[in-house]
Amino acid sequence: MSNSSYSDEKELEAIKLIDQAETLADRGKGKEAIDFYEKAASIYLDLGSYIKLDELYIRIIQIISRFKNNIQAIYRLKSIVRKTEELKLYEVSAKLLIQLGNISFNMHDWETAGESWEKASGYLYQTDPEEYNNLSSILLLKAGQSFERSRIKKDVGKRLILKAVMKINKFDELYEQEEKQAFNLLSKKDFEASAKKFNDIATYFRKSLNDLDTMIDEEESKDTYLNTKARFIHFVAEYQTVSALCLRASENRSHNERIKELSNEAFELFKESISMLKSYLFPIKSDFDHEVILRITFDTMLMAIILGMLDTHQLNSIEYLLKDIEKNKPLVKKLKDSPYYKITTRIEKLGIKETLDDLSKAHLGHFEMIKNTLIDYFK
Repeated sequence: MSNSSYSDEKELEAIKLIDQAETLADRGKGKEAIDFYEKAASIYLDLGSYIKLDELYIRIIQIISRFKNNIQAIYRLKSIVRKTEELKLYEVSAKLLIQLGNISFNMHDWETAGESWEKASGYLYQTDPEEYNNLSSILLLKAGQSFERSRIKKDVGKRLILKAVMKINKFDELYEQEEKQAFNLLSKKDFEASAKKFNDIATYFRKSLNDLDTMIDEEESKDTYLNTKARFIHFVAEYQTVSALCLRASENRSHNERIKELSNEAFELFKESISMLKSYLFPIKSDFDHEVILRITFDTMLMAIILGMLDTHQLNSIEYLLKDIEKNKPLVKKLKDSPYYKITTRIEKLGIKETLDDLSKAHLGHFEMIKNTLIDYFK
């Protein structure tokens, strides 16, 4: 039999199987219909007809979405996902995983929903980064929001939400490169160049911050919105602060106005971030998120450093942190237990120079590797 005749015969067999599947689907026999669709899919796979294969799997998704038994639907979807992954049909796998995420989310299975959407995001981006950048970012955001509802993967959820907002701005990969260059310039004591690079990073975060409203619905996800927005404000302010400190370390007086400008902007941003995080934390009575407690007190500490650098006493950082939240005594106690709160108290009482030893012993997050370089220039 010629190749052409064989192909025609097998395609005819597939068409008959699809007809039988459609008949079964119309009768409400979804499980049996999928069996016939999968047999037809195997034929098209042998023939190398991937366009037809894609159409069949989309039809299978439509039928599975009608299943009244969600557990059965999840079981069937997982089985088909494994097959498409083995065949490296990643675009098809992504479509199936999106549906698996939807069903799992409706069942309040936050981990499976998050894992499915995160994987779908990766597969789509791998298939075509340009075409699928936005959809990949949205799926990553959905995954993060789902994980946020899980006690087990709450922290993973926060990281994914940040990554999603950065990804839609095509800044997620660039960020690490830019920060590495900034650290490298600082290690070489090229303070002006490192200051510019840190400020460039702040600008990228500012753009991501501006796009946040289009990605997260404040009314629908108020806590996620508050926490994420405060995080991006924190990043903008943090990098502007380090930029100002680099210029200060250069000991070039011509930078004085720029230092004041960067510091004042960062100061206002820290105030905004602290205010938002207080709104997020105040309604909580116990089980406070440790990462958020550290972040709000870290921002308070940086605000105190900026005020010291500007040599102004327009505001007491500790008083600003505790204002309007005194009634939540467990929250106040938690804040006071933070190492950054204790350092801020010392800065307010003694000044920055007398607190440098405490700062050198404190962990400063992703600025840990450069803190000693900067601290040396303020002794």
